[in-house]
Amino acid sequence: MKKFILAASMLTALFQFRGEAQDKGQSPLLTNYYSIKDALVSGNADNAASAAASFAQAAKSSDASVKDKLIADASGISGTKDLARQREAFKALSDDLYQLAKSSKLSDQPIYQDYCPMKKASWLSNSTAIKNPYYGSQMLSCGKINDTIK
Repeated sequence: MKKFILAASMLTALFQFRGEAQDKGQSPLLTNYYSIKDALVSGNADNAASAAASFAQAAKSSDASVKDKLIADASGISGTKDLARQREAFKALSDDLYQLAKSSKLSDQPIYQDYCPMKKASWLSNSTAIKNPYYGSQMLSCGKINDTIK
């Protein structure tokens, strides 16, 4: 009987956890992408590489039409600790994920496509505040909102 109660408790906790994750209404791809972006904004190459590895894992288990591109893009970030190279690879990841976000619902919340005119590159954000991942603290607020996906 104790085993049954323990198993039932564990299943209840699992379903509650899954429900909380779904309440956020955001795909794991987007969650991991935002982690990469935030790491690049703060100039943390180690965190960017780690978040990109998590992104690649999430992409592998997704049914996204651009799955192979997303995995390759993320590998370009996770495979180096060179911040400049990570930021360069982030451009392709951002473009490919934007295309997916336009064709598939990745979030219940708006997704903002921001644009940096200096780098001539875009990125996705969950906030209207501009935090540039291509220049970090050097030009943190350089950019503008180009598109909003609802």
